[in-house]
Amino acid sequence: MERIWLKNYDPNVPYDIECNIEKPFDFLNESSEKFPRKDAIIFFNYELTYGELKEKVDKFASFLIDLGVKRGDRVALDLPNSPQYIIAYYAINKIGAIEVQISPTYFSTELNHILSDSKPAVLITFDDVVPRLKDVNYKEMKIVVTRIQDYLNFPLSSLYSLNQKLKKKYIKLDNSFIPFNKFEEYKPLKDRIGDRNDVAVLQYTGGTTGTPKGAMLTNYNLVCNTLQSLSVIPDVEMGKEYVISAIPFFHVFGMTVALNFPVKIGATMLLQPKPDIDGIFKLIKKYKPMFLPGVPTIYINMLNNEKIKEIDMTPLKYCISGSAPLPVDVIRRWEKVTNGGHLVEGYGLTEASPVTHLNPLKGKIKAGSIGVPVASTYAKIVDLETGEKELPIGEEGELIIKGPQVMKGYWNNEEETKNVLKNGWLYTGDIAKMDEDGHFYIVDRKKDVIIVGGFNVYPREVEEILYQHPKVKEAAVVGVKEEIHGEVVKAFIVLKDGETATEEEIKKFFDGKIAKFKIPRVIEFRKELPKTMVGKILRRELRNEGNKN
Repeated sequence: MERIWLKNYDPNVPYDIECNIEKPFDFLNESSEKFPRKDAIIFFNYELTYGELKEKVDKFASFLIDLGVKRGDRVALDLPNSPQYIIAYYAINKIGAIEVQISPTYFSTELNHILSDSKPAVLITFDDVVPRLKDVNYKEMKIVVTRIQDYLNFPLSSLYSLNQKLKKKYIKLDNSFIPFNKFEEYKPLKDRIGDRNDVAVLQYTGGTTGTPKGAMLTNYNLVCNTLQSLSVIPDVEMGKEYVISAIPFFHVFGMTVALNFPVKIGATMLLQPKPDIDGIFKLIKKYKPMFLPGVPTIYINMLNNEKIKEIDMTPLKYCISGSAPLPVDVIRRWEKVTNGGHLVEGYGLTEASPVTHLNPLKGKIKAGSIGVPVASTYAKIVDLETGEKELPIGEEGELIIKGPQVMKGYWNNEEETKNVLKNGWLYTGDIAKMDEDGHFYIVDRKKDVIIVGGFNVYPREVEEILYQHPKVKEAAVVGVKEEIHGEVVKAFIVLKDGETATEEEIKKFFDGKIAKFKIPRVIEFRKELPKTMVGKILRRELRNEGNKN
């Protein structure tokens, strides 16, 4: 297959990459040898060099083995961006175990599915999550608990603890939980277990159906996608850069570009537990980072903040936006405030680790395009009916992808794996087209997934909770466009005969059931919902209506 997009690659960007590194842990191993005194992590007032990080990872690996974790066992990480996440992530990878990614915003409904499906031997989390675990059905795991303040130096550590107590958020932990810092008592593990073909991460996604499934990402997938991401920035200075790691590591985009990428180049990760715009500005002012990976919401909020006028943004040379569409106006405004800094849109999906497409960092950006396939990646458009006929330039069909970053399959789900992996190609479920230069454009989605600030929301999950409400007769959930978040969740509801309800009443019903970003922002009450002749609710029609209003 001819890759017509190669002519649009920036100078010095390779057409193909060699994935000659075995696993993500090897990124850390290499950087700790080359740059042992370079700060790997800056977390508020806590710093950790690459040499110190490597030693802690090796100790944590011994700790996990003592807990009974073996090669191929699952270890769930339910943590925000923090030194604890990084230590556990690379230790899990070193011993050949499989990390299960979990968002700390999840409640018991979401946790129950992931834990019962993946069956982890150990869950590593922080104290804020502990109250939610009381309703978790899966009990066959050891629970390791840490606190954010454990990796803050005085006086921040004391101030944070006091703040938690004043807010009545301080959680008293009993002996059923294993302290995270117990790992410091162990001797570093010298052995490195596993190989490139091992599954390294289970990243849960709705895929094309909306039913959460664990995408099996191998060591090879993660290493290759990190090297593919690095290949587009050939002027990186190894061991000298700073990267703002604000997008969550538990999101596959964050794991690749905000964690594995900076560790590979020996950069200092400027950690944020969650994206904070004022905090990001402080980091830019103090450290002059070269790279800020993010989602459109981050860049939009930065541009709309008055503080951007007070800070020299020129050191921020490269910014890659993923997980949601990036408005062209945002790109143009960004270039102005950074004096020519590059902000480009990319495309990816969980099943591809995730990066598959990116606009050239230094070339001409085409409005609305997701860019061209990254190194060693093939893509084409096929007909929607059979998925076998390749369509000519300009015609709309399903986007399919082939490359070393494509997952092994779905965990314990052969049927769904067969639906999306066919003859070596990953069927994305996205309707797209390609122009004469090899630039790709997403036209629509076959799947109903809603992308809120870069995070996936699956309508079925929200609808199932709505149907539990005693006043709701019918419900349908769609995504509608919104300037800051890209999309927000909108619910269309038909109430039972004789019932009345308010928006606030419906929204309150979601409290404690699902993460806040999944709760409908807009609610519209209807007498009836549009349906097919067989009675299926037409979500696409509702989505079109919602976006017109």
